[in-house]
This record gives sequence, structure tokens and C-alpha cells, in this order.
Amino acid sequence: MPDPVFSKIAIIGAGLIGASIARAAAEYGAAGSVVLYDMDADVRTRARTIGLGEVTDTLEAAVAEADCVFLCVPVGALATVAANVVPAMTSGTILTDVGSVKGEAAAALTAAGDGRIHLIPGHPIAGTEQSGPDAGFATLFRDAWHILTPSDDTSADYLAAVERLTLFWQRLGAKVETMDVARHDRVLAITSHLPHLIAFNIVATAFDMETVEQGEVVKYSAGGFRDFTRIAASDPVMWRDVFLTNKDAVLECLGRFSEDLAALQRAIRWGDGDMLMREFTRARTIRKAIIDAGQDSGAINFGRNPNVEPDTE
Repeated sequence: MPDPVFSKIAIIGAGLIGASIARAAAEYGAAGSVVLYDMDADVRTRARTIGLGEVTDTLEAAVAEADCVFLCVPVGALATVAANVVPAMTSGTILTDVGSVKGEAAAALTAAGDGRIHLIPGHPIAGTEQSGPDAGFATLFRDAWHILTPSDDTSADYLAAVERLTLFWQRLGAKVETMDVARHDRVLAITSHLPHLIAFNIVATAFDMETVEQGEVVKYSAGGFRDFTRIAASDPVMWRDVFLTNKDAVLECLGRFSEDLAALQRAIRWGDGDMLMREFTRARTIRKAIIDAGQDSGAINFGRNPNVEPDTE
């Protein structure tokens, strides 16, 4: 096995992403040692029980002498956690995050920075609807994109730190790309944030209908609705912070979506089958492009066994 990319990494937040980084770093030899901290004492106890790595009872102890610190906390908590982490970090080391909104993350890390460490915001485009330390698994990042949004610092030390962090994520199986923070937040608003908002809304609407239909919405739910409920089962704290911190890009996408939805509504009302065919055909070509790009499976029913309930792991 190749030498570790980092001698020691510290993971702050032992949820799905933090736990998966811990397991993957150990599995693929990306770090010599892994230390975790979570503000929730019960989570720390569970992380110890399932063997995620060394678990400390203070944040300062976790980051001491770490080559790289990963902030795996909700976007809304980044500023506070980063401010507490930086003073305890060793000069010349790396501070990164895994948040879905990079403009807010970059601002939080920059505000906490003291010029001694390398600030490199990041976002693994990977996850499940599960949460907590038990949800983590080593292969979560395999063949997934990891976006880094480094600053405009062109010093040799900073560029070397970006290269080192890139190598770490590649060791975990991810495909790494660098991107401007504003571009990242616009892209993720339409590919991730808006779909989640729609899922939350559809499931909430169905919940209201369930009362009227005496449970038939759940009893006869088809695959499409089940997929929406899977997305809507995601961590509400994380998604609350995502929408509040990326509100401009989300509202822009939501406005366009509302206009397009209104056009479909008119087509249905007036029996405009040609318009519906055009839009539905275009949507099919986009689905094919996603499959061709290796971003999903083209297997029937998304690869599920139609006779077995979908696995939520």
C-alpha cells in the first residue's frame, strides 16, 4: 500500500460524511491515523464503539498536530467551529470542509484564518439519506466527484497543499475538480438543492393528502414517490442551512422552475399534447446523458429488484 497522504487527520463531526472519511482513510491508507471529535457526547461514544478511530473529548485535542482538519458540520455551524479550530492547529497544515454551499464555507474559513494555515473549501458530491456515525462506509466516495474551491493564493506552499488534498481524495476513490465558489453554488443549486426542496415539498403535500385519502397515498405509492421520500429523509438541519446560505442561487433556480412548471400546467389545461411531448422527450435525452456519463445506472427500476423493497442503506 502507498505511503499515507497525511500522517494524521482530524475529523470534526462524526456523521455520515465524517464517518465515511474515517473509514475510507483507514481502508485505503490515506492517513496514518484518524482522530475524531463530535460535540454530541452520545455520538462520540458511538464512534468509539464502532471503531471509527481515536475519539477525543475536546476539539482542541483532536486537531493537535493534525496535518489536515476536515470540518464535517452543517454549513450554519462552520464559522463558529472554524474559529475554535484554527488557534489549535499547527502552522502550515490544511483546513477544509465538506459543505454543500461553498460561498458561505469560504467566508467562514477566511474569517477564521490567521495566515498560518491553508484554507481549502471542498465538497464531496456523495451521500445517502442516512445520518450518524453508523451510516458511514468506506466506498461512499468511490467514483464520486469532489469539488475543491481553493482561494486565488498562488504561492508554492498553498498550491502544494491543494495538490496534497487532491491526492487524499483521489486515494479515497473520488474524481477531483477545482471550481470557483460562485459557479459551484449555482451548479449545485439546480443539481442538488432545488431537487431536495421539491422532494421536501412533494412529501409534505402527500402527507396532507394522506389524511384525506385515509392512508392510500402511502399504501399505493409508486416508485417515483418512494424516490422523493428517500431524498426527503435527509438531515433537516443540514438542508435548512443549505437553503438559508445559498438562497440567492436557489431562489433564482426556483423562479425558473416555477415558470417552466406553469407552462406545463397550461399545456395540460389546454390539451397541448405537442408541448408535453417536446418537454418529456427532452427530459429523456438528459436522463440518457446522465447514464452515459456514469452518474447513474440504466438498469430497470434503477437497478432495484422489483420484487424486493428498496434498500435504504
